[in-house]
Amino acid sequence: MAVKRRAEEAAVLPRDQILGGDCIEVMKSLPAGSVDLIFADPPYNLQLKGDLHRPDNSLVDAVDDDWDRFDSLGTYDRFTRAWLAEARRLLKPDGAIWVIGSYHNIFRVGAALQDAGYWILNDVVWRKSNPMPNFRGKRLTNAHETLIWASRAEASKYTFNYEALKALNEGVQMRSDWVLPICTGHERLKDASGAKAHPTQKPESLLHRVLVGTTNPGDVVLDPFFGTGTTGAVAKMLGRSFIGIERDAGYRALAAKRLSKVRALDASALETLASKRAEPRVPFGQLVERGLLRPGEVLINARGQAAKVRADGSLISAEHRGSIHQVGAALEGAPSCNGWTYWQFRRDEQLIPIDFLRQQIRAEMAQNG
Repeated sequence: MAVKRRAEEAAVLPRDQILGGDCIEVMKSLPAGSVDLIFADPPYNLQLKGDLHRPDNSLVDAVDDDWDRFDSLGTYDRFTRAWLAEARRLLKPDGAIWVIGSYHNIFRVGAALQDAGYWILNDVVWRKSNPMPNFRGKRLTNAHETLIWASRAEASKYTFNYEALKALNEGVQMRSDWVLPICTGHERLKDASGAKAHPTQKPESLLHRVLVGTTNPGDVVLDPFFGTGTTGAVAKMLGRSFIGIERDAGYRALAAKRLSKVRALDASALETLASKRAEPRVPFGQLVERGLLRPGEVLINARGQAAKVRADGSLISAEHRGSIHQVGAALEGAPSCNGWTYWQFRRDEQLIPIDFLRQQIRAEMAQNG
């Protein structure tokens, strides 16, 4: 059924294409429940008034394009609610969305997300290691932007590659504050005159982290504000499909040229560390049923305390009885315990964690498909 669904989806979805036009109208033309992840970098509604100059009186290339101008906050809110509604319609039941913004708009977007039925999972602070200085000296240097990560609904089983993000972070759990540089140097696209082609081009490192952490190879990623195609470039490199929507023909041309030069990584390079939570569940009782542990066999913790295995897969110690987790927690006086790493069994005068037996069963399950 899953293969058939993917084939039907591929027949109607414009995978790996840049679609021209208004994002709301284009999204209305796409099939419902067809997208795994949305990354949205909507207009920030900066409403800059007048030119901004550096101390040497040179002009700052700020965001003053028509696409970032709205008549009022009410107009901006209506626009936000409209595109978020279409975005939610396109997401699969277990899909998710990332929206990035600044203090000008992100709080309004966050409220609209919740009002639309999304379930906020995290807000991430992207702290820029090389932010633009505050030239007027009247405010703090604006050195960060905020990303909101939300699932389509509270019950959605969204993708989160915990171990992969941990590996990216040198084995340490990934935090919600990301220190990454803004887009500069060879990565920054330029126009014919040598000026920035797009004022808010995002760095590929930011999209790399988002896509590695919250999508899998083969997933469909939609960017309704495609710009010069950073989302598409990183998605293509990482073996994900993309759909880009961009109303500006100039940006579409730049993005298409950029994407033509991107090559997908080898399939083996796309593999990431699997989340332990994504591994198949193996009840402790299955070890007893299969004879890997026998009723009456003794399990031992690190302090030498013992508990006997019972025929129903529960444990009994001198004072406690229950699951491997419950008895372990009771012995430690703790609210919870991971019994799989807490208990050991004895074989050939050696103590072996019971998790060894669970991994043995999981390996068999993987081998048998």
